[in-house]
Amino acid sequence: MARTVLITLFDDVDTLDFCGPMEVFAITGQRATGPVPFSVTMVAERRAPPISTRSGLLVMPYYTFAEAVQADILVIPGGLGARHELNSPAMLDFIRRQSQRAEIVLSICTGALLLGASGLLEGLDATTHHAALDELASVAPDAHVMSGCRYVDNGQIITSAGITAGIDTALYVVQRLLGTATALETASHMEYVWQPADRS
Repeated sequence: MARTVLITLFDDVDTLDFCGPMEVFAITGQRATGPVPFSVTMVAERRAPPISTRSGLLVMPYYTFAEAVQADILVIPGGLGARHELNSPAMLDFIRRQSQRAEIVLSICTGALLLGASGLLEGLDATTHHAALDELASVAPDAHVMSGCRYVDNGQIITSAGITAGIDTALYVVQRLLGTATALETASHMEYVWQPADRS
């Protein structure tokens, strides 16, 4: 059965923060026989009016928070809007609820601020966009904020550095769940240069 990848959206989200990982999960396994391993969909607090990304793309989420299915992989992207969402009880409560049963909770860029504000980074290693490391330390004072890494894997909680690092991190999740060969095939199909993690 396909794992459900639920991508959380909000106004002023960085487009590549969610589109990069979305593409990775959506195309993984499409060229193999058998069922695809991931079912990818989007969720936001509202369905209308559409979500407006930082670059002006209008996106219609499939689910609202109230209607959402349970995620196996919950993706929290970043962008300027993530800072606004720090003051949204609906967003933070949704992240907390979903994380209780999600296999993986994955933040991209400043999406880590939302994990910190939700209380999910307490005692964990974490990273974010290089320009927001101090912000993350402020929002999540009990986390060990790390610089200079593309992603940090704590098991259930994975945080990534900024923007394009979301693609590397999504490929790492594919590698962790489905193996290096599958992740490399996905990266090759995307014509994306990616270095697999050493999982020996």
